Amino acid sequence: MASTVKQEPSKGNNKENKDVDISSLFPVFRAWVLVAAAAFALALGTLSKWSTQQTTDYAVCSMSNAIYTVDAANPTVQCIVVRDTRIADVGQLADIKARWRQQTARPKFGFQLPWPLDFWQPSLKTSFVDPNSVVLPGLADAHAHILLYGSVKSNVDLSGCTSKQESLERLVNFVKSRTDILNDPSRWIRGMGWDQNLWSPSEYPYADDFDIDPFLRGRRIYLDRVDGHATWVSNRVLQLMGQLPESVDGGEIIRDGSGNPTGILVDNAMSLVPLPSLSKEEMSQYFRRTMRDALSVGLTSIHDAQTEPDTIEFYKEYAESQKLPLRLYLMVHVESDEYWESRFPRLVNYGVGERLNFRSIKLIADGALGSFGAALLEPYTDNPSTNGLMLIQPRALADLVNKFHADGWQVNIHCIGDRANHVVLDIFENIFLDDNITDSRPRIEHAQIMTLDDLERVGRLGVIPSVQPTHATSDMWYAEQRLGPERIKGAYAYRTMIETSQTSVLPLGSDFPVEGINPLLGFYAAVTRLSVSGQSPHGSQGWYPNERLTRAQALKGMTLDAAYASFSESTLGSLTVGKQADFVVLDRDIMTIPASEILEAKVLATIIDGEVAYGRL
Repeated sequence: MASTVKQEPSKGNNKENKDVDISSLFPVFRAWVLVAAAAFALALGTLSKWSTQQTTDYAVCSMSNAIYTVDAANPTVQCIVVRDTRIADVGQLADIKARWRQQTARPKFGFQLPWPLDFWQPSLKTSFVDPNSVVLPGLADAHAHILLYGSVKSNVDLSGCTSKQESLERLVNFVKSRTDILNDPSRWIRGMGWDQNLWSPSEYPYADDFDIDPFLRGRRIYLDRVDGHATWVSNRVLQLMGQLPESVDGGEIIRDGSGNPTGILVDNAMSLVPLPSLSKEEMSQYFRRTMRDALSVGLTSIHDAQTEPDTIEFYKEYAESQKLPLRLYLMVHVESDEYWESRFPRLVNYGVGERLNFRSIKLIADGALGSFGAALLEPYTDNPSTNGLMLIQPRALADLVNKFHADGWQVNIHCIGDRANHVVLDIFENIFLDDNITDSRPRIEHAQIMTLDDLERVGRLGVIPSVQPTHATSDMWYAEQRLGPERIKGAYAYRTMIETSQTSVLPLGSDFPVEGINPLLGFYAAVTRLSVSGQSPHGSQGWYPNERLTRAQALKGMTLDAAYASFSESTLGSLTVGKQADFVVLDRDIMTIPASEILEAKVLATIIDGEVAYGRL
């Protein structure tokens, strides 16, 4: 029932008294309340949504200004701001806070909130690294072998063995530790890392060496040399290979005095071994191991320098179903002199998170110095019977390079010896007489030994030399003996390459598992030219110290130069506003500490696309 209130007439009021129904005002009042509540809720909802969006924004700061951006405009800064997956701001903390307040004072919904809502203003989550720590752009390895590394770490790793006997003992221990292999002689045993140059005497081993031990006798054993350009196989494998050819173009079957194969196969002769293909389960296992180790040492990007055709499909399927743990740049390789471009689709920023790229091919011109396979213009000083091996003849190589270039592929060619480098530079110079070389960015992988004239030419042409500093410090104990005092002047000449380059681009890699996966090994080798124990044939100043890189040059080679070599310098390689938020935090400043302490640095956090992939901030 509606209630009414009798209103008494006021004194002096001659108007007619009326009854007022207050309940008639309730719907209007209720409507205004609902409108106000809705507006309030809308405002709070918009603020809440905006606030939620801002939770991905954070700053990382160093009170010692030890954030090295590899950006010439701001070489070192106090803070970087991450918004979503990208770098949103860089600079001093006070300046960033001022810019942040200005940006957040007026929310994105386009109007200033009235009091009392205008008190709300989001704060920027800020983390401070330890004063001794350093922040660097995400580190890249410009030349590595992803699944091969995982395979070696999951099977037999012979790296560092100083004698044949030590290698055999490590192999026996592996067999004993694996009951699946121990109880099944038909299982293949694979490994890598032996180096006869570390043995005394420094001679190739034999297949007969395996038959001395009962745990190895009769087994299928395939062990890659440390450089991957020679293999040591067992007698059982030689039996499976059947009748061997007298010679192999671009390869060698090492034979004894009676003409019998010894069990050592070099370069193209390695393809005679009937190795089973990797299963998807093995690929997945090896891939996971490599990704885990790579993130733990600060790598955010890897250029896979010899991606096999079946591996491309593995990466493609992985990228379609989930985000790759880090960025991959693939160089596909097919063992064929025939043109094979049509077999593979190009992939640019592909898959979940856009972390897969496949736009380059890998060709192999020659072998390696350690196995006498590097193609030289003159015979080896310590083995005058050979000039090394061209794995593909110059005319066929030129034909392939021309066809791949015409179809828009980046062409990356393995060249160790001065002859291989000379042949490839002739091909590139002929192709790029009229073309803009920066559109194609051809690379020479290793670029290890060059004549002085070709050192000047590689820079003048703008061809990218992709080098591995740890190769210099691994080879320095025998390289001059192998090449002689004059030829060595054009070998491992990294500083000269930068100084003669029209772009000053020198991407650095490791070639893991040939060398260690930790990029600081390459950084240390580049700036010191010393072994990890601080030694060199030329003393504590380093092997040919005039070819040392500065720390700034080495860091750029592991970040921005590697990005340039993979066409991604606009989005990767430096801590620059707008680029992807890939960075790494180390527990000490490798740019300033004594060189002897560089290898003691540990990774505290690896961040990719603004998300912590390893460690913690």
